[in-house]
Amino acid sequence: MKTVAFIGAYDKTDLILYTAKILSMANKRILVVDSTIMQKMRYVLPTITPTRNYITEFENIDFAIGFTSLNDIEQYIGNGSISSRYDIILLDIDSQGAMKNLEIDKIDNNLFVTGFDVYSIKRGFSIIHNTMNYTNFSKVIFSKEMSKRENEYLDYLSSQYNVIWDDKLFNFPLELGNYAVTMDNQIAQRIKIKGLSNNYKYALQYMIESIFNDEIPPKEVSKLIKILEKEV
Repeated sequence: MKTVAFIGAYDKTDLILYTAKILSMANKRILVVDSTIMQKMRYVLPTITPTRNYITEFENIDFAIGFTSLNDIEQYIGNGSISSRYDIILLDIDSQGAMKNLEIDKIDNNLFVTGFDVYSIKRGFSIIHNTMNYTNFSKVIFSKEMSKRENEYLDYLSSQYNVIWDDKLFNFPLELGNYAVTMDNQIAQRIKIKGLSNNYKYALQYMIESIFNDEIPPKEVSKLIKILEKEV
């Protein structure tokens, strides 16, 4: 079982949904855990009579809402361990408490997701402020036009934290058309990538190929994206 954490104050919901959808199309058993303070997935996913914490299935993906730890999820499932039930777990984290409860030092890949607005950067770093041991993170940056100066600025800000950056940088474009796809998906209650910009899809493909190369052959990712692009 592989566990990947998307960490930061930036809204990561759609990125995680697209990632989970492509992984599920590769016949992987996926669990998405929304451990964020706002629990946005509680509101954007179609759910019948939601309770304080629950697991719901949407487009062949399981979503855990309202849980504070993986142990709590195992107790909720009550029949076998998480590792026997799922191939990949995707965690959405936006607080120090969730980082502690979900034990990020045991997670396979930690992705630091941010934009370059002041709130996302400052609060994002406050989340990882109390990381005791040096921890590896990959940068996932949403920017209108990523520049070397922006990347260097992020390196400068992180120098006071126990952060080790991986070599790979995943840069997603900020484009109005991509936001329109998000709105259409929420209204239609679907996970579709049709209408996303080519730059966004390339970044998504590169990230999945890099992070999940032991689970899915790289060439397979582009095929799955092309299939998903054709969905009406």
